[in-house]
Amino acid sequence: MLDPAVAIATSALMCIVLLVLLGSLVRSGIPGVREWLAANTAMVAALPLILMRGRITDILSVIVANMLMALAAVTYYAGCARFLGRPARWSAWMASLVPLCGALVYWRYAVDSIPVRVLVTTLFTAAVCIAVALLVLRYRPPGRSAYPYRVTAWMALLFAACQCARGIYFMTLSGVSTPLMFALPGSVLMLVAGAAVMPTLSMSAMMMVHDKLLADAREAANRDFLTGALSRKGFEAVARTQLADAQRQGLPVSLLIVDLDHFKSINDTLGHAGGDTVLREFVRATQMQLRRGDVLGRMGGEEFAVLLPATALDDARRFAERLRAAVNAHSVTTAAGPCRYSMSGGLAAWQADEALDQLSMRADAALYEAKRAGRNKVCVRETAPSEAALQRAQGRSLA
Repeated sequence: MLDPAVAIATSALMCIVLLVLLGSLVRSGIPGVREWLAANTAMVAALPLILMRGRITDILSVIVANMLMALAAVTYYAGCARFLGRPARWSAWMASLVPLCGALVYWRYAVDSIPVRVLVTTLFTAAVCIAVALLVLRYRPPGRSAYPYRVTAWMALLFAACQCARGIYFMTLSGVSTPLMFALPGSVLMLVAGAAVMPTLSMSAMMMVHDKLLADAREAANRDFLTGALSRKGFEAVARTQLADAQRQGLPVSLLIVDLDHFKSINDTLGHAGGDTVLREFVRATQMQLRRGDVLGRMGGEEFAVLLPATALDDARRFAERLRAAVNAHSVTTAAGPCRYSMSGGLAAWQADEALDQLSMRADAALYEAKRAGRNKVCVRETAPSEAALQRAQGRSLA
């Protein structure tokens, strides 16, 4: 049978390894990593105190050790909360440690009962594990892989069940309360499960961090570094998904392609730094007009596209005119001086079964008409463009 000391020492070693791994992630700046690091630090401090029981005072090996493990549990919860953008509720959790400490002191010095102490500590840990599971399941970031979050939640629930079972098991033991209870086969088995709580949950936390890092990398790859709008590749990917959803749900979609007027002269007058400022300010002004779910992308140079899901052509036309008027009234302050600019837009409504490249060519043909009509206008293409217009737009297609 496995010695309890071996299980505790193994858990301490795992916590030390995870301390090193989590320490390497601190520089990432991801919220929650510092709290997870602190939780493992508390466990590393607590486990040796438990191993030295009988050789050091019970104040350290019983009271301090168990309080450090409880602190590790609530700190782990706080890390999950911060990682998910939720309040850590430190005051409530720290307040809950007070009655736990009082119970440990009472059931050691007023009435020396190992089963009751085990029950109190395991129920506390189980409650924290359940809170972690509910937090992770409820506030999983949208659009992320569910796997690491579900693993974290189910492992937390599994450990909660193990902790409850351990507390109940100790309450069924009869006889004099003695440390020999920890050497019983059932006790050792449950101790092994309990000792694995923090290392396993910390590995689950690292899975969530890994998922976030991958998501951030994908987001960076799909973003235009200058303006923050979606890149051409990112816009196309989102647009195709939106069109597939519209096809399935029978909803309208409109596409607006925008080109900033006479942008070359802006660069010539204000320099490329001034032109970059205008591009950034245009994106900012456009984002102020967008609704949740609308998609803005930079197609290249001074050309942008706005996809408007669940938007019929008349509503899209009103949006385009609002944006045109806002841009026309917008004076951009650059290092080389102020700049007034305008935009031309081409608008098209998606037709059932139409591919993105077909929709974009119609919007692009409308943009060509707006430019030919003198710029600072929004034109609409309700039908398929002529063959000549298609040829002109082919090279400028989004697809």
